[in-house]
Amino acid sequence: MDKRFKQVVALYFSPTGNARKVAVEVGSRIAQILHLPLEQQSFTLPKERREVFSFGPEDIVVCMTPVYAGRLPNKMLSFIQENIKGNGATAITMNVFGNRNYDNAPIEFYNEMKKNGFQVAAVAAVPTEHVFLADIGQGRPNSHDMAQVLEFAEQAAKKIAAGTPSTELAVPGAYPAPYYTPLGVDNQPVQFLKAKPQTHLEHCDSCGACARRCPTGAISPEDTSLVPGTCIKCQACVKVCHTKAKHFTDPAFLSHVQMLANNYLRPAEGLFLV
Repeated sequence: MDKRFKQVVALYFSPTGNARKVAVEVGSRIAQILHLPLEQQSFTLPKERREVFSFGPEDIVVCMTPVYAGRLPNKMLSFIQENIKGNGATAITMNVFGNRNYDNAPIEFYNEMKKNGFQVAAVAAVPTEHVFLADIGQGRPNSHDMAQVLEFAEQAAKKIAAGTPSTELAVPGAYPAPYYTPLGVDNQPVQFLKAKPQTHLEHCDSCGACARRCPTGAISPEDTSLVPGTCIKCQACVKVCHTKAKHFTDPAFLSHVQMLANNYLRPAEGLFLV
């Protein structure tokens, strides 16, 4: 056991489970190499964001979010900035992205976590199936991706063990940067910020899973066909619905999904920097 550290923490925002899966894989491998315990902490649900996540020099934190519109999820950015405190902890910052592009999310996460008092030892972005449509990045992360992920974890563990976690990394992208502008099938910008999930009432059995899983608490637990809160289009409600009652009908949103299907079926490359 490396006596400088007490634990590895997999910390994640993961509405559909993609980010959690990869964060736990990386955290587990680092913990195994350094002979440390692994702890999982989520800030996905509103109730999980009521506390400050505070760390110290004895902690190694694998912090993970999806990429939303080419950056960190905008509704989580203020929480990341204000409620995740490094106090000299070592961090590995990671993003998952739905086979389009990781854009500026890695460099944004890298810089925000350094501002929060972390020594950032490694940075990665891992392609996954797109939450809007499984055909986009189908099967990602695949076995090749996971081999890269585990190699990345091993290299990060070696760097931390060598005592050089704060080496500057040449993370690509721009910081600060605008959010990616979604396009429709005609390659013109589309707006679907107000799009919300609809419910096939004939299929819904009112189990409440969608309301419990919503990361913004947007869905009414009393009547899950109502969405009075802010929807971030994360698809958690669609993925968790066992009767397939949840779906989106907004024309602009569907046009964007079709544009992605038309242009981003090719396998995207990940980013691994140590």
